[in-house]
Amino acid sequence: MKKLLSFAAVISLFSFIACATPKVQRIKADTQTDISGYWNDTDVKIVAGDLIDQITNAPWYKEFVKENGRKPVVIVGTFRNKSDEHIDTTIISKKLEIALVNSGKVKSVASSKERSEVREERDEQQVNASLETAKNIGNETAADFMLQGDVKTIVDTDGQTSTRTYYVSAELVNIETTDKVWLGENDTIKKSIKRPKVRF
Repeated sequence: MKKLLSFAAVISLFSFIACATPKVQRIKADTQTDISGYWNDTDVKIVAGDLIDQITNAPWYKEFVKENGRKPVVIVGTFRNKSDEHIDTTIISKKLEIALVNSGKVKSVASSKERSEVREERDEQQVNASLETAKNIGNETAADFMLQGDVKTIVDTDGQTSTRTYYVSAELVNIETTDKVWLGENDTIKKSIKRPKVRF
């Protein structure tokens, strides 16, 4: 009898482990998924595309090109997370940088962290590379503007139902004068989430 109970316990244990094993299914990267109701990759794409459209179609852009006869040079700075959840804002910054460059309307330069690595390589070249191929010091392209911003949320909850609205604001700052030449916001990310009732 004891052997039968032990065997039944082992079978039950294996059944539990089998049920607890996660099921993974590959999906296309551009598939829109909303599992938890929190910030996700689809939101990043929507916000980046919208903000870049706003930036490159605003009056400051035509004025700069007219006055200087060239594309403006933009560096993407910090996007601060002021929401109530964990959001990796470096992803937002990189998506914005990609969208800026791919728009063909602006030039983008390396961030401060990226520049330090490039400068280290250039310094190494002064010692170890040939005179013909070593890159000169002091020829970096200076940025005209810095793009910065914030991510904020407003949460409205009533029982099992809640609404999450995301506000991603951005500003383009003239590096020489600190003038804010453009301010914009994306407030199109709004989600209604209904949680199931917990039953005991």
